[in-house]
Amino acid sequence: MDDSKSLKVRLTFCVLLVGVSLLFAAVVTDHWAVLSPKVENYNTTCEAAHFGLWRLCKKQIYVQQQGTKEKGCGPISLPGEQICSYFKHFTPGESSEIFEVTTQKEYSISAAAIAIFSVGFAIIGTICVLLSFQKKRDYLLKPASMFYTFAGLCIIISVEVMRQSVKRMIDSKETVWIEYSYSWSFACACASFVLLFIFGIVLLLIALPRFPQNPWETCMDAEPEH
Repeated sequence: MDDSKSLKVRLTFCVLLVGVSLLFAAVVTDHWAVLSPKVENYNTTCEAAHFGLWRLCKKQIYVQQQGTKEKGCGPISLPGEQICSYFKHFTPGESSEIFEVTTQKEYSISAAAIAIFSVGFAIIGTICVLLSFQKKRDYLLKPASMFYTFAGLCIIISVEVMRQSVKRMIDSKETVWIEYSYSWSFACACASFVLLFIFGIVLLLIALPRFPQNPWETCMDAEPEH
């Protein structure tokens, strides 16, 4: 690998590592979506919630009437007692009845499983790039670029599954939640998709052999006839 190509690979790899970091942050945190019930009484407490791929956190927030348009509970950043529990389809001993009733657990399981595939692809891609820095192993850049691209596709599929899960929950007549918003974990997942997918393709283009710029380059590089 020549110096120019090595520099391009290292710069691209640095951006991909940012995408991998955002991917890990999205998978392990619990701020994909924030849910809020309708507030009937003010100067009292209400229960807002935020959740991720693995658990649901409910928070008791003291609310005061600030305007006629503000009917939801929150924002979630207000101080209050918070209780978090893992979804019981992952840990049978835990309890998250509200989430289990208002949305199908298949959505949560699917989103989490696809996100795990994304993390796996990203780890394999990173290992391939690190190995490619060794002498005469730059052929590993091509599979690495594909693994990063697959990781980006998997996480955006997980994002869409989660989005459909939230929409189904809000539309359900059994739910107490009337408002929702996507939070910073959701944004991290979307940003990781953009970086992993785009720069995975960039890495593939860098790894491909250079095309001849002039027609006679191919003739000059050809082996002489015997």
